[in-house]
Amino acid sequence: MTATLNAQARFETLVVGAGNRLAVTAARAVAEAPGSVYNPLFVYARPGLGKTHLLMAIGHQVKAINPGLAVEYLTLDAFVESFTTAVASGQGEAYRRRFTEVGLLLVDDVQFLTHRREMQSELLRIVDALQAAGRQIVLTSDRPPAEIAALDERLIRRFGGGLIIDIGEPDYETRVAILRRKAEERGTVFAPGVLEAVAGLGIDNVRELVGALNRLVAFQAVSDAPLDARQAVILVGGAAGRDEEGEMSAAAPAAPASGDVPVPEVGPTDATLSEEPSLPSPSGPSAGLADEFGDFLSEVAATVAQQVESWRTQVGAAILRWEGEGYRTQRLDALLEQDEVPDPDAALRAYAADVARLQALEADAVQLAPELAGHAAFRDPADVAAAEALLERTRAATTPPPPPSPLWRLEEIVEGRGNRMAVRATHAVAEEPGTKYNPLVLIGGPGSGKTHLLHGLGNALAAPGGVVACLGAGEFTSELIEAIDQNSVPAWQARYRRVQAFLLDDVHLLGGKDRTQEELFTLFNLLLAAGRQMVFTAAAPLAALEGIEPRLLTRLEGGLVVELPAPDREVRQQLVERLLAAKGVTADPELAAYVASRPAESARAVQGLVQRVLNAAEAQQTAPTAALARELLEGPARTPRRPGGRTSGVVASTGGGVRSREKMVWDWPDVADRMVEEWR
Repeated sequence: MTATLNAQARFETLVVGAGNRLAVTAARAVAEAPGSVYNPLFVYARPGLGKTHLLMAIGHQVKAINPGLAVEYLTLDAFVESFTTAVASGQGEAYRRRFTEVGLLLVDDVQFLTHRREMQSELLRIVDALQAAGRQIVLTSDRPPAEIAALDERLIRRFGGGLIIDIGEPDYETRVAILRRKAEERGTVFAPGVLEAVAGLGIDNVRELVGALNRLVAFQAVSDAPLDARQAVILVGGAAGRDEEGEMSAAAPAAPASGDVPVPEVGPTDATLSEEPSLPSPSGPSAGLADEFGDFLSEVAATVAQQVESWRTQVGAAILRWEGEGYRTQRLDALLEQDEVPDPDAALRAYAADVARLQALEADAVQLAPELAGHAAFRDPADVAAAEALLERTRAATTPPPPPSPLWRLEEIVEGRGNRMAVRATHAVAEEPGTKYNPLVLIGGPGSGKTHLLHGLGNALAAPGGVVACLGAGEFTSELIEAIDQNSVPAWQARYRRVQAFLLDDVHLLGGKDRTQEELFTLFNLLLAAGRQMVFTAAAPLAALEGIEPRLLTRLEGGLVVELPAPDREVRQQLVERLLAAKGVTADPELAAYVASRPAESARAVQGLVQRVLNAAEAQQTAPTAALARELLEGPARTPRRPGGRTSGVVASTGGGVRSREKMVWDWPDVADRMVEEWR
């Protein structure tokens, strides 16, 4: 039999904290795209931490998005019962169709499959059928699959093929948020510090926490005055102790589950208690409860008034208030340890002023890096300097990332047959960033022009108001190391997650740097999901890169990978002509053609050849020509030998001496004369 989804168990009513954030995120992803991600989804946690709430929230969200999709929710007990009934009535096949034809199946408390082999086999068939049909299944348990006794190994493998995730215990802040949310749902208002004090008791079970709130609601509904923090702690924590017979006194009621609480049980719909404060007739065992409790509090108050000066009461109230808001109160605690404080009001005002300063610093920091909200540095009024330092580090880390170099422009790229694909792909990305060729990966050796293309594209993408990050992989790693050292990684992450385009040069240098690759992997996914352009360069084909994680390589390969070969003759000639024009030299077609014909493995090598020619022309105070370039790069032309007959082998030297063709003389002034030839 299928259970009904609780109308209150929705994502909107779920308090999300550190303990359940990942589980809630996964659950939302499943609800938005059932059957396509995390199938099956297996959520486990101790009882009372919100597994069932999360399970039902998925069902509500799926029905809200797609009302026509069939959703089935049932506990394992109901699953077993329906199976037994179906088998007894000969409706086994109908039973199987019932669950395999739903769009979303929610099964609660799977741990009860222990030693139920037939039910495990049936669930295995259902899981296989749902997965094959692209339909979603979500299960919960109080322990991970591997710890469920006698669970079929095949089921464990099926669950592991989806996503297994746990829900942790709620921290202090989450407990406060839960209490506030539930109190608001019940229409009850408590004095400042009451809920915070209860949250500080460390009740890490959500159901028990709500039960404690029920007690507070009940007692406040029958009290003449609102409860304060001390009374709330006594009620929830049982600080009043027991009477001589060992029975729980009125000030320390038993847990709701025992059934002997001497007040009406308060459920989710009992908010009307605050409007109907009348109690049952005092003739029963609960007669005089309110009076007894009131007398107890009066006695406590009288004792405190006799033993504690008024300023201590004032400081104690301030401690409750600021602790309830999450601030450290060591300074105030120290006041209570003193016998006398000259001006407690001034001390409290100074503390409040420091809290206000922390709040302002936190507000500024959150604008720069939202993940800093609630950071511990903004919770210690005794160390405002630490909060100020964190803000400064955040500001430094959230300055715009390195921009592309203005020296390289996209329009200056020389296009030829060899690099045509890379150049045109780069222009296409500039025209449609984030939608065409994302990511773009440029592969080429040193001097191939990939860095020029990268920065040129970066300048083209740097529209007014947009932020473009363009840097080398080594610089990216160095920044991360500095952020780790300064404890400002969140701010550093935020710095790059805001960019409109991310361009990384020499990605191969990340080989073996696991933490940097992890950050790049996360950043890649975020930017890709946001439709923001990414460009990478590497010195070798992706398959040949060493030390790069496969998950990162596959993402790079998912874009457009283009190789940049060494510049061909066409590109070299255009480069020579452009370089000569930049130096104010009149274009000499013969000179450009000759220099372009010389072998050069990179644009830098071509630039070096041109510079050598220009330097030689300047030294000789003459115009650069093809003849000068040929003489410089090949050496002076040799004098042709006279035709016919043999020579004596001894020739007159240009320096007036005698030179032998069979010997090499190192002290001759002319470099061209330093050569050895066979005598013919």
